[in-house]
Amino acid sequence: MSIEVYRDAWGVPHLRAADPEELAFAQGRVTARDRAWQLEVERHRAQGTTAAFLGAAELGWDTFVRRARIADTARRCLERLEASDAPTAAWVRAYVDGVNDGLADGASRAPEFAETGLAPGRWEPWTPLAVWLSTHILFAGFPTKLWREEVARRLGEEWTELFATDGPGTAGSNGWVVSGERTASGAALVAGDPHRFIEAPGVYQQIRLACPSYDVVGLAVPGIPGLAHFGHTGSVAWAITNAMADYQDLYRERLRRLPDGGVEALGPEGWTPAAAHTETIEVAGGEPVVIEVVETDRGPVIIDGDGGQQAPSADSDASDADADASDTGTDVSDTDAGASDADTDLSDTRAWEAVSLRYPPRVTGELGFGVLPALLRARTVGDVDAAVDGWVEPVNVLQAADTRGGLLHRVAGHVPVRDRANSLRIVPAWDRTHDWAPEPAPLPRAQVGGHAVMANARGLAAPLGIEFAPPHRAARIGELLDASAEWTPESTTAVHRDTDNPSAARLLAVVERAADGLSPAASAVRGRLLGWDRRMAAESTDAGLYAAVRGAVVRRLAGHEAFAALREPAPYPELFRPWLALGPRVAFALETLLTAGPVPVGDVDRIVREALEEVGAGEPPAAWGVTHRLAPWQALPDADDAQWPGLAGDHDCVLSTSSVPGWTDRSARASAARYVWDLADRERSGWIVPFGASGVPGDAHHRDQLPLWLRGELAPVTTDWQNLTKEQG
Repeated sequence: MSIEVYRDAWGVPHLRAADPEELAFAQGRVTARDRAWQLEVERHRAQGTTAAFLGAAELGWDTFVRRARIADTARRCLERLEASDAPTAAWVRAYVDGVNDGLADGASRAPEFAETGLAPGRWEPWTPLAVWLSTHILFAGFPTKLWREEVARRLGEEWTELFATDGPGTAGSNGWVVSGERTASGAALVAGDPHRFIEAPGVYQQIRLACPSYDVVGLAVPGIPGLAHFGHTGSVAWAITNAMADYQDLYRERLRRLPDGGVEALGPEGWTPAAAHTETIEVAGGEPVVIEVVETDRGPVIIDGDGGQQAPSADSDASDADADASDTGTDVSDTDAGASDADTDLSDTRAWEAVSLRYPPRVTGELGFGVLPALLRARTVGDVDAAVDGWVEPVNVLQAADTRGGLLHRVAGHVPVRDRANSLRIVPAWDRTHDWAPEPAPLPRAQVGGHAVMANARGLAAPLGIEFAPPHRAARIGELLDASAEWTPESTTAVHRDTDNPSAARLLAVVERAADGLSPAASAVRGRLLGWDRRMAAESTDAGLYAAVRGAVVRRLAGHEAFAALREPAPYPELFRPWLALGPRVAFALETLLTAGPVPVGDVDRIVREALEEVGAGEPPAAWGVTHRLAPWQALPDADDAQWPGLAGDHDCVLSTSSVPGWTDRSARASAARYVWDLADRERSGWIVPFGASGVPGDAHHRDQLPLWLRGELAPVTTDWQNLTKEQG
């Protein structure tokens, strides 16, 4: 082999090889050596086998992944890829071969394997596709439809979209492109940062891939070949954000057990066979759990009538095998489907109700992996544009710029065409109205004039979705970009650090009118807030004061009698609770609830006065960064929680660091990477990840980028091979 591995000062791998397949092998091998534990956790998550070594806490995830048929869908998509695009399938196989070649070496350096007793397994050619699916299956936030169902059922139809906002379960990002006419160099800049739940090791991997066909730097997803989201080939650069499109549907299913143990589902044509089998989930330190996996013509059943855990056996009596319709949180009497009463009668002791999930890769057998090598070969925005025509999952807004002055701003992905009700709620499986059209929706695009911003707000992708992020981040980035026509990579980096919090305005407006009847201490709190600069700086005690008042307001609003019906836990599997808990919903819809909704204005004013009194009577709140600390997800949590640093920013700041106001200031979601791609000189580009290039504890590059990430700085992109260190062996 001709593979060469170089490292820059931050330990970032720069790979050279003779051809794309050999390079894919090298990418797989170096990723396995650097991040063996992370790769194996992701493989097991994609297969639904994490409980076998992480314990019963992972049972809910494993159950969902198996019922959603993630691994089986990945196999189908690989088969389709092999038939339609053999070169890309071979390229994926080369990556997998590299992972398998490097896993043993990587695992020998990773102490987590010994700690859990896990032995490195073997990756299959379909494993990267399964990892991609498991990473993004919740990306579009289909559990929000469960929440709307609960709001309609418990609070009333008129309030279904009351809480519509970018909630804690949704992934988002900032991104912007500045045309050459507004930069100091005359060449475009592409910049941004993906906001995801922060994981340690990080969910993005800085890497360079070079062979005679291309030379690309970018941010890879460990376990996936190529550079799907963010890359710079030298002549063209691209980046994505979540389009907030709705492309997954939930169907209310009527199921019944046959005497032989089989299952039928009620569809538009009446009762038809459903595929059903059982699977056993091994649980470390516990008994194995047997689940039933059922798939109807709509899709796999992800929520069974028993709440989503145990499978009924074929010979169970009604008390064991059947579930009351109310267990799924839906009322069978409110269905308007076109089936006769006899067809929909659940009095039959063999019948029960469930919820199935329909998502594009399961329907089409396509994931869009053919786009990945095409992006690496791209030289112009036209090449990028043509490549992403084949993208499927997830649906993204994409921006690109090239050295010829070309600019691109479009949506990429597969959004099915169907009835609007599908996008809002659980819909009846037996009503043909809710079928998908044969062809997906056309995808919007826009011209770039001076600059374009993508930050999950309602805009380019508005026809494709229901819920979008508030406009604050997009508007603030646009405001900052309007302030100069001489943008440089360095000044662009400063945009990432902006901590202005526009979403505070509505609460401050209520604080301003809450002057009467306050105690001296509460009046002092009010005065400080009205003089605050709205900056969520880590060292700001005024920002800490604002957060304390906001938290008190959220708790009181959530406790208001108007929301009493929503306080009981929703009867769905625990995995979906982040989308279904009232507290976070109130927290992220606070701006709306202060001015609209079932809580009267007088009660809102009273609640704010009470919050001011509460904070005024207590100990003075600490600086924002004292309580607003990083809380990354780790498969094996670190016992030293105090190590995680304080953060600046907030949910609606450009420096987006999300917590759940009223419940915790800890931030589990923030920038999973930041980048600035310079089309004038790739070496003036910069990038950063929260931790480091290595996933191995104790390695010099395990967390060496964290200080820069905290300061909002970027590490340089080094592309001169002479300034890199060649790795021996």
